[in-house]
Amino acid sequence: MRTLRVDLADRSYPIYIGPKLLGREDLLTPHIKGKQVCLVTNTTLAKLLLPEVKASLGQYDYTEVILPDGEAHKNLETLNLIFDELLRARHTRKTTLIALGGGVIGDMTGFAAACYQRGVDFIQLPTTLLSQVDSSVGGKTAVNHALGKNMIGAFYQPNCVIADSSVLQKLPERELAAGLAEVIKYGLIADEPFYEWLEANMSALSTGEQDALSYAIERSCQIKADVVAEDERESGLRAILNLGHTFGHAIETHMGYGEYLHGEAVAIGMQMAIALSASKGWVDAELIERNKALSLAAGLPVITPDTMRAEEFLPLMAVDKKVLDGRLRLVLLSALGKAVVTEEVTEEEVLAAIEACRS
Repeated sequence: MRTLRVDLADRSYPIYIGPKLLGREDLLTPHIKGKQVCLVTNTTLAKLLLPEVKASLGQYDYTEVILPDGEAHKNLETLNLIFDELLRARHTRKTTLIALGGGVIGDMTGFAAACYQRGVDFIQLPTTLLSQVDSSVGGKTAVNHALGKNMIGAFYQPNCVIADSSVLQKLPERELAAGLAEVIKYGLIADEPFYEWLEANMSALSTGEQDALSYAIERSCQIKADVVAEDERESGLRAILNLGHTFGHAIETHMGYGEYLHGEAVAIGMQMAIALSASKGWVDAELIERNKALSLAAGLPVITPDTMRAEEFLPLMAVDKKVLDGRLRLVLLSALGKAVVTEEVTEEEVLAAIEACRS
């Protein structure tokens, strides 16, 4: 087991990474302060993993909420189901919410914890690679709106994160690949040697080799933890974690949440961001093909959706949390392993980058 720490003063917390961690009481129970717990999961994981976690919570006043599975249900209507059960079971301010699931469950449970009685404790048990390396760490919680992804939410940190790498063996290939998009992102924005390691080890990662996955999770979480420690609420540096996301969120919103998995949309968005960076002369054009090869090896899409015109991206990209005073800000690369947030882009450059990824 590897243990990292997100350093946020009195809100600091550990991240436990390794195989067969999910049912370990010695990791979970020290982070539960009261006698009540409410475990939130989805219909798929309720059959696969819920019994193992539930068995470790027998000493608590236990409630569970089983939500429908999928990004299409990440909304205020579904969120209200959590509040319904918390109120029905008379959970107090000393309750602890536990998120057992991927990014959708983690985001909704965290947001519910931030809101219920103005804030209660919660714990992340991420079950997808994407949630283990990204969404479970850093305290971003949210739901989607029809007009924009993750536009309703809060910054709210968990008590701990327990990332069990062995549960990834149960993931469909498409879900594993979606998580690898965020792993690739960390190399692009902050760590050229890690990016090179990914190029050499993508075959092991994409087939679920445990040692390779554990290292990739640890390195990704360390990069994110370092960034979050410097800029918890995304007033500056933390925005670099959104490489490709502004393009990707536009794809998700336009195509309908769930048509593309989040990591798939981000993979396409990162290709667009690299193409735009290359067009400005900030990175070598060869990085476009190099990253395309790496993404394809991971099983990720890299092509702009055929049914989405370039002009349709712009109004959706304008509904983005990085937009400031009406000006679009994008995360681009000034070099492999170094990201920048810039307003120095024109609509024409953005449209050209989108079109450059048609093939």
